[in-house]
Amino acid sequence: MTSRAATLTVLLALPCFAATYSADVRPILEARCVTCHQPGAVAPMPLRTYAEVRPWAKSIREAVAARAMPPWHAAPGAAHAFRNDRALSPREIETITGWVDAGSPEGKPVPLSAASASAPGWRIGKPDLVVQVPGVQVPKSGIFAYTFVIVPTHFEHDTWVRAAEFRIDQRATVHHMNVFVREPGSSYLAEFPRNQIFVPTVSERGKKRAGEAVFARRQLLLGYEPGYDPSPWLEDGAKLIKAGSDLVFEMHFSPNGTPAVDHSEIGLYFAPKAPAKRILAIDTLRDLDFEIPPAEGSYQSLATMTLAAPARLLSIQPHMHVRGKSMFVEAKYPNGKRETLLDVPRYDFNWQTTYALREPADLPVGTILESKAAFDNSVNNKYNPDPKATVHWGDQTTDEMHIAFLELVIDAKANPETLLAAPPKMVGEPTKK
Repeated sequence: MTSRAATLTVLLALPCFAATYSADVRPILEARCVTCHQPGAVAPMPLRTYAEVRPWAKSIREAVAARAMPPWHAAPGAAHAFRNDRALSPREIETITGWVDAGSPEGKPVPLSAASASAPGWRIGKPDLVVQVPGVQVPKSGIFAYTFVIVPTHFEHDTWVRAAEFRIDQRATVHHMNVFVREPGSSYLAEFPRNQIFVPTVSERGKKRAGEAVFARRQLLLGYEPGYDPSPWLEDGAKLIKAGSDLVFEMHFSPNGTPAVDHSEIGLYFAPKAPAKRILAIDTLRDLDFEIPPAEGSYQSLATMTLAAPARLLSIQPHMHVRGKSMFVEAKYPNGKRETLLDVPRYDFNWQTTYALREPADLPVGTILESKAAFDNSVNNKYNPDPKATVHWGDQTTDEMHIAFLELVIDAKANPETLLAAPPKMVGEPTKK
């Protein structure tokens, strides 16, 4: 008997793998899917139990076989692994597709696990402080301008926040929500009252004092977009809210035919002591001056920033609108080395992942961070609202943006204002001609 024939005989003698929901599929769904597929979460149907999963078995098979679900748009090959990688392994895909092909058997019934039974609410745990939006009226139709409310923290001491979490109320209408920290004396929206909802112009949002420091003016605490997944930032790392600071909510809603009143909340989780590392959320790796011609199917936009002080990279979140096609983020080191930090070849506006590195990446002084974004303004883009338009930076989904949001880690005692080699251009400043 040849070795090939012997191998075939052994394989035929092995029992076929018969996956069941309880033993094989349920653990995969709990690890990768249930956090979104439960009541009150972002996904359209719950997948916590066999009774909930079974009617969707064929759809689940199709989605995982096409790698459309769970949503994960980063291509392999980045220099650093991601700790929140949701992509299924070939073995997990094989398990789910084989289970469906075998008729989706349940196996031995099991009780609802703690992971599956988590009620909608705070995913990280009970916050130390909850700040609620005071009822934003969302009309049933029309264009909704960026809307703001400034909430004082009344912190009497500098406060370190190890994590923050959004609990979104009217999820179907929330386009995005950002919360900024505004230190005492900042010029950011300084002319507007606290605890009142208001709509400033773009120029009012960009207004600042000459020479005002970047992070003394405002710092991004947390942002919410479709695909948001809360988690603590870093062990022994936190974001700083100085005594007397305000929280500034920037809110954008998309009316969907039904009027609503939004009471979204942000929960803050305080660090038990001052950490060794400070985390800064950076929105300055962006291109404000692009101009996408009509019918252009592959317009390229470039954004760069140079570090004047050492830092470590914690996460990257690409942000574009519906013409966004792809984004590639790279580090160019002073020694000439180049590293791919993130490659998203098929950007999805409806699922904007924050890609969190498993271990923060070292970025020495002189590192150039570069983001290349591609846009499809052609008729081939089914989401394109107007292929005949010349498209610039703007708030609405019919406009465009190019931002690679970054979270950087520095020493807790370091001055964040020394981080950037050049002050960034602000939204609201005149566009280059």
